[in-house]
Amino acid sequence: MTHADETIGLARRWAEEAAHIRPDPSASRLAAMLADPDGLRFAVRFIDEVIRPEDEATAAHAFAGVARRPPEFPPGRLRVAMRVGGLLAPRMPRLVVPAVRRVLRTMVAHLVVDATDRRLGAEIARIRRGGFDLNLNLLGEEVLGGREADRRLAGVGRLLARDDVDYVSVKVSSAVAPHAPWAFDEEVATVVDRLTPLFLQAARAPARKFINLDMEEYRDLDLTVAVFTRILDDPRLSGLEAGIALQAYLPDSRDALRRIHAWAAKRRSGGGAPVKVRLVKGANLPMEKVEAELRGWPQAPWGTKLQTDAHYKRLLDDALRPERTDAVRIGVAGHNLFDVAHAWLLAGERGVRPAVDIEMLLGMAPGQAEVVRGDVGRLLLYTPVVHPGEFDVAISYLVRRLEEGASPDNFMPAVGRLTEDAVFARERDRFLAALTASADPAPRTRRTQDRATEHAPEKPAGFANTPDTDPALAVNRRWMRGILARVPTSDIGVCGVAEHSVTGPAELDALLAAAEDAGRAWGGRTVSERAALLRGAADALEAARARLIEVMASEAGKTPAEADPEVSEAVDFARYYADRCEELDAIPGARFRPVPLTVVLPPWNFPVAIPAGGALAALAAGSAAILKPAPQTPRCGEVLAEALWSAGIPREALRVAHVDEDTLGPSLVTDARVRRVILTGAYETAARLRSLRPDLPLLAETSGKNAIVVTPSADMDLAVRDVVHSAFSHAGQKCSAASIVILVGAAARSRRFRAQLVDAVHSLRVGPPEDPRTQVGPLIAPAGGKLLDALTTLDAGETWLVPPRRLDEDGRLWNPGIKEGVRPGSAAHRVEFFGPVLAVMTAPTLAEAVRIQSGVDYGLTAGVHSLDRGEIARWLDTVEAGNLYVNRGITGAIVRRQPFGGWKSSTVGPGCKTGGPNYLSALGEWEGAPGTGRWQDVGGWVRDEHGSDVTGLACESNILRYLPAPVHVRLAEGAAERDLDRVLAPSPSGPVPR
Repeated sequence: MTHADETIGLARRWAEEAAHIRPDPSASRLAAMLADPDGLRFAVRFIDEVIRPEDEATAAHAFAGVARRPPEFPPGRLRVAMRVGGLLAPRMPRLVVPAVRRVLRTMVAHLVVDATDRRLGAEIARIRRGGFDLNLNLLGEEVLGGREADRRLAGVGRLLARDDVDYVSVKVSSAVAPHAPWAFDEEVATVVDRLTPLFLQAARAPARKFINLDMEEYRDLDLTVAVFTRILDDPRLSGLEAGIALQAYLPDSRDALRRIHAWAAKRRSGGGAPVKVRLVKGANLPMEKVEAELRGWPQAPWGTKLQTDAHYKRLLDDALRPERTDAVRIGVAGHNLFDVAHAWLLAGERGVRPAVDIEMLLGMAPGQAEVVRGDVGRLLLYTPVVHPGEFDVAISYLVRRLEEGASPDNFMPAVGRLTEDAVFARERDRFLAALTASADPAPRTRRTQDRATEHAPEKPAGFANTPDTDPALAVNRRWMRGILARVPTSDIGVCGVAEHSVTGPAELDALLAAAEDAGRAWGGRTVSERAALLRGAADALEAARARLIEVMASEAGKTPAEADPEVSEAVDFARYYADRCEELDAIPGARFRPVPLTVVLPPWNFPVAIPAGGALAALAAGSAAILKPAPQTPRCGEVLAEALWSAGIPREALRVAHVDEDTLGPSLVTDARVRRVILTGAYETAARLRSLRPDLPLLAETSGKNAIVVTPSADMDLAVRDVVHSAFSHAGQKCSAASIVILVGAAARSRRFRAQLVDAVHSLRVGPPEDPRTQVGPLIAPAGGKLLDALTTLDAGETWLVPPRRLDEDGRLWNPGIKEGVRPGSAAHRVEFFGPVLAVMTAPTLAEAVRIQSGVDYGLTAGVHSLDRGEIARWLDTVEAGNLYVNRGITGAIVRRQPFGGWKSSTVGPGCKTGGPNYLSALGEWEGAPGTGRWQDVGGWVRDEHGSDVTGLACESNILRYLPAPVHVRLAEGAAERDLDRVLAPSPSGPVPR
């Protein structure tokens, strides 16, 4: 009999024996839910909308909605109770909601254990009496700051101190506040310092204590392995046996296992204790898919379940060898009876069973766990524990288990049906296919990006956003370290600034004349020629990524996490506008006529992406461009221009001019030869330019005073994370930054929101850009004027929730501040500060919150955090801003994905969004094509794009819509009626009354 035959026979016996064990009622209900086609959808909605909210009235309203049509899986009595409870909940929320939550706790009590001293001891004793060992994992609130990290570690320490606890698991991500993604070495040192006392506690205990480091996301793989080996290299811990989890759905786990084998063998040869590797399949696939799709990276885990199952067997084959198990014991973790049987039999054949633990999850298929335990002797149950007051924080764990259990590719849906011949045959065939595939060669990783050698990544057919640099890869981290080392002494671009400084009127006049002539020649090129050069410019920008990051950090104070995506955005502008350029000749009945000269006036806060976007748009539209960098960041403009020139963009068509804004600046934009001006800056600047030249054809993206609304139904941890990032990334120096958070109704009383917000902000690391640990960099200049007032003064009724602190002598480094008690109409509500200060406002209703949010002069970006579909729909229908974000941050708009531009005083000019489908159309003149009486499809691009999501992402929607606005169009005497038709035709709402 072959090994495969023996495995199948053992799995069949276990399945048949488990079928005779009386099922746990809770486990039976879980199995019924997973078998119901609507079960998972209902469970996730129920958890999100009924269990998650702190406010009982909010939960009651949601329960009334979900209870109207209960799914089929609950028993009849429970379905009736749900309908009755749903009717009563809005009137008696304090009675119904606690009862509903108690029922759910009862239903999942077999999956999560009460962590209170009174109940935990009894549960541990009960489970041990069944012959099981326990690996306790303490769940808690999401770690957004140091306070929660301290609390979590203290909780794990209390568990370890119990006489009835001998095994705990802890995640690296729960030990520290979120860290800067490029600070790998520093983060390893920090985590080691924080976790070492826990390991010392285990080593000094009178009885054996075991600590396991869990693995969560791909980006934590190298970090967790480094922390694990560094801690256990401490001579005080040489005799401690500890463990680490590796995920088979990551191809990279095989190299990680080999590194651990080599390290552990050396430790063992020096007299140290063995270690343990817990092999799991991996349970964060949805999260990994989302990150990969959003960032444009290859998905880190295998693409199919077959590949994961095959890799699990490769890892078992590597690990279960006598020459390795002396140093590295193995935990075989999983519920797939075929895999467990395979591992157990393989360990027996190789004589290494004493080095093997079989591990399962508490409450998942308890009958099978009991049968397997009977054969293998002992079985370790991974046991989540949580305090009742924090039961809702177990939600993410429960949802993950439910998603895993409901996936048809996984083994769990078959657990209760393995005695059915067809189901057993299906799982058997999957096992055999994976066993065969495990002999095939496998790549070491699916993430191969290498910025040190890869300057022009392979481009897909059609437009796709360029990926940012992946900090999870060691080669990229070394590359970025090299850049940061150059920042303090960097002077790239200095020579160009001197060369392109314009000091007198005659010099400026000559520049304008030459640029206008060059513009006519450039506009005479075909769209295909221009598009080809722009695509080459995209490659050149990719090749210049390191230099661009260096100059942005040196001159603008940008951290790597802020600078690198800005380069990606510049690349995207080049490729996207190249595609749009080719469409300019494709409007039936219309002809686009380039203008000779465009002036681009970018800001200092995005000193590469925004000037690139403006200059490349002008060039795509057939116009020469004069780029006048912001006076605070002249070198950034030079390094950008050098990259574009290196791609073949003619120096005559793209010129850089550094002019004094007070003397020559007005002459630059008022000259009649300038036919378009692209400005990104303050509304006051746009108004001043218009006052100097009333007929100025200006396209301006201007100021913003942006707010995020948080309703009681929101995921409070997610809301805090997005508010903090939106408010304080780049020290709040973004026109799209969130300077206000508006808490609606009970959200204003949310203990969790305020505690998490304060914790997260207190934990932000402020420092210079060359320090990879920095999360909040310096201000562009010492705080002064309205920003200094905002950081140092309070209006009537306001108090500091987090007082800001100046950290340096010249006033550029500030700990962020949060002021609460902010009233409508106050300075903190209406004035754009452009710095690291956040105002907390409250509103009794969503309608009032929207009035506060829209009650400013600007309308650039706006956000809402809510899990209530009705609230989201009402907000979308009434808020006044150009870019609306639901349940995410409000900064970092991406080309094509989120074209950028605002309403009201946040925009001046035609209102075309940068990075959007019709931006180029405003950069030239239109006329009817010869031989046609009217434009045959004028405004077609408006109708084609309206209400659409061209990105095609599975994890988020990005919908471009046009809203009708009341306007009067007057046909002057002598004007042609066909011209009126051209004005009215683009209306997205259909025919316009005349």
